[in-house]
Amino acid sequence: MQPKQTIVNLPVYQPGKPIDEVKRELGLKDVIKLASNENPFGSSEHAKAAIKHELEQISIYPDSFSTELAGAVADYLSVERNQLIFGAGSDEVILMLARAFLSPGDETIMADETFSQYKHNAVIEGATTVEVPLKEGTHDLDAMLAKITDRTKIIWVCNPNNPTGTIVREDELAAFVRQVPDNIIVALDEAYYEYVTDEEYPDSLSLLKNFKNVILLRTFSKIYGLASLRIGYGVGHPDLIRMVNQVREPFNTTRFAQAAAVASLADTDFLNSCRARNAEGKAYLYGQFDRLGLRYYEAHGNFIMVDVKLESGKAFDGLLRRGIISRARWKHHPTYIRITIGSQEQNEAFVAALEAVLVEAAVLG
Repeated sequence: MQPKQTIVNLPVYQPGKPIDEVKRELGLKDVIKLASNENPFGSSEHAKAAIKHELEQISIYPDSFSTELAGAVADYLSVERNQLIFGAGSDEVILMLARAFLSPGDETIMADETFSQYKHNAVIEGATTVEVPLKEGTHDLDAMLAKITDRTKIIWVCNPNNPTGTIVREDELAAFVRQVPDNIIVALDEAYYEYVTDEEYPDSLSLLKNFKNVILLRTFSKIYGLASLRIGYGVGHPDLIRMVNQVREPFNTTRFAQAAAVASLADTDFLNSCRARNAEGKAYLYGQFDRLGLRYYEAHGNFIMVDVKLESGKAFDGLLRRGIISRARWKHHPTYIRITIGSQEQNEAFVAALEAVLVEAAVLG
């Protein structure tokens, strides 16, 4: 059997280690997963009720066009339904964009330390990935502009960036988009949009009114707590969305995901509570990192990337032995780990474990 040559050496996406696997491997009773930026406060009770209601329809295919959800999101964002496309997480929208627009010989531009699925899907399609170094943990938009050629098809901007948590601000993004040729797609990945409180964060929806080549990517996996249901979406000009829809698989989102997303969108109390509790957790972790003398990037999502002054794989292993699952082994940040902001109890357990690991490694006195 001969697969596509582009995938022969393609690394498989490595998610955060599952809790049950860590318990079995290390014989631990209590394990806290702070590796995948899941919502530590769960999901809306309204979403759970909506899922239960859908159980009576489990033998019936879902609405392939997510009609009810499209209406709810369109109303919520003040856009038209034909500006929306839904996927099994925003990951699938990324896949669809790559499938629809990238061919062998094409180029696609991204940061050199960002969400791995941009590169993953580009490589599958045989496109050339042009990776631009981050500047102080943030997208270097000027350098990305300088890499544009007549072969460039898509530019990816993850905002807030995963894993660093930094943001591109409104004036910077608007100036950038104005300089990108209108035949090149600018994909703005805003998976952590709802967590951002910085007043300079872009109102990216306003860009859609003037730029047909911009598409926003958002998800219900993060603040809405629907990660296991795999539901995300893209927002763009109807012509762009129609082209992406050409490669969408039928029935690609489930009845349960659609119903839970509709219910979640209406539960603003849950969203506001999660945002506030995340801000409290972030402030606590900032204070603890300052106390320990550890540098970190200013975080705008529900995670923080922190320099633990220790090879990140060793830090990961040390935390794992103490029942904390983190995210480590970054190509350009060898001594950094990324940690999800958890509940207060989880945050305190993490800090205690981290301090013990650093003392053991003689990083701290």
